Amino acid sequence: MAVQDAHGLAVAARLGVDRIELCSALPLGGITPSLGFVEAAVGTAGMPPVHVLVRPRPGGFDYAPGEVTTIVSDVRHVLSAGAAGVVVGGVRDGRVDAELVGRVVAAAGGAEVTFHRAFDTVADPGAGLDELVALGVRRILTSAGAANVADALPALEALVDAAAGRLEIMAGGGVRPGVVDKIVRTGVAAVHASAKQIVPDPVSVSLGTAAPAGGSGRETTDEDEAARILTAVRAG
Repeated sequence: MAVQDAHGLAVAARLGVDRIELCSALPLGGITPSLGFVEAAVGTAGMPPVHVLVRPRPGGFDYAPGEVTTIVSDVRHVLSAGAAGVVVGGVRDGRVDAELVGRVVAAAGGAEVTFHRAFDTVADPGAGLDELVALGVRRILTSAGAANVADALPALEALVDAAAGRLEIMAGGGVRPGVVDKIVRTGVAAVHASAKQIVPDPVSVSLGTAAPAGGSGRETTDEDEAARILTAVRAG
C-alpha cells in the first residue's frame, strides 16, 4: 500500500497491510519523502515493514550523475532510519540503468530493493527482468506496460512466468477492488495500491503551477477502499 501522509500511516496500521511504500506527492507519481516522515512511519505502533520510495524528482527516469549521487545517499539515510527496504528505478536508452541499480543494491547492504514502475518504460521487459535478477533486485512493481494493470493481464502473467520465482512480480497501477481477483489469478506475488480519495482543502493563494489558488483538494488514503482491496487480495 502506498502511503504519503500521517492519515495513511494510521490506516495501514489499523488494516494490517503486509507492507507499505512510503512516499510524497503521489499525484506526481511519488517522490522521496522526508526523513522525518520515514522516522514517523518506522516508529508507528503496529506498522508493517516500511519500504521507502527514493525518487529525487518527478518526470522520467534517466538521471544525471548528481541525481544518482542523491539517490544513493537517500537510500543510506532511509535505511539507517529503520526502513526495511527501498523502491527505486532508473532507465537509460530504453534499458534498465544497471549502474544506478547496482549502486543502490550495494548501498542497501542486503535490505530489499524493489524496482518501481520505471520498468514499464523498458523497451524489452524480458531482458530487463533478467538484468534485475542478476543485479540482486528483490521485486518489480509493474503494470505490464499499461496505464491500468487490469488492461494487461496476459502480459503480467507472462512476466510472472519469466520471473520463475527468481524475484517477485508485484502488480500495480489502477488497482481497484473489482479487478483484484483477476490480477491475483495471474500468479503475482503481491498487489500494490494507493487507494486514494480527494479531501477538500482549498488554499486562498497560488503556491505554484500545480497548486493554483482554490484547488480542488488533496489526496489521502481512502480507508474503505483500502480495506476492500485488502479483503479481495486475501480472498484470492
